[in-house]
Amino acid sequence: MLLRLPTSVSEAQECLAEGAVPVGGATLVWATWQREGFPELAMSLRKLPQANVIGAERLGAAVLLGQIDGRVPDVLRRAAGTVGTGAVRRAATVGGNLVGSALRCLLPAALVLDARATVLESDGVRETDLAEVVAKRPLLLNLHWSAPLACAYRKLPADAGAPPPLVVASALHAGDGAGAGEGGGAGYGVRVTVAVRDGYEVFEGAAVTGADPEETLESLRATALGDLPAAAWRIVRPQVLDLLARER
Repeated sequence: MLLRLPTSVSEAQECLAEGAVPVGGATLVWATWQREGFPELAMSLRKLPQANVIGAERLGAAVLLGQIDGRVPDVLRRAAGTVGTGAVRRAATVGGNLVGSALRCLLPAALVLDARATVLESDGVRETDLAEVVAKRPLLLNLHWSAPLACAYRKLPADAGAPPPLVVASALHAGDGAGAGEGGGAGYGVRVTVAVRDGYEVFEGAAVTGADPEETLESLRATALGDLPAAAWRIVRPQVLDLLARER
């Protein structure tokens, strides 16, 4: 297998045109390759600047999960820190987790940030949403978002071999400012987003916050989140209430 390490977007496009198979840490494909055979040509983005950025509003697809730190919103940092073991986090990448994994541990966190994806295709770079990233699995370059007012994350413990543990992520986003409290705190016009991984499915919903937190929760129940079991809502409810309280 020949591994290419492009250092520019144009070079990465050439690799795609030549049929190179994108790889990150190869944590999800190595066993398959050993069993079924290695591709003739592979490509890693670890030398591509656009895929290695880490910041308050952007995260590259080639960034290792173990490299994700306080430069990104806490919901993403905490999500990355719960993936696998330390050895896995030192090899697995953001792109591999979102595009190649069935669990997609980073997806709830990215969804509540309203993240958009920059992807590379043979005819150029374009922006898309996370739904397309999950469904079509394009070559992800990076994620970008607007920094939230506040965010929260919780992943329940699970035994080895058990079904995927419940994950709840949430974030507050500034709206048009109408009725917002002094200093940008939660109030009218501020939006709360919630994403829950229940099994292998991810549910998401959003609501504009008001004076009554219970009304905000009822608005969230009117979204796809309303289909969640009571056990999930026992995590969602206090997390959302705490998030709203922190910004009032």
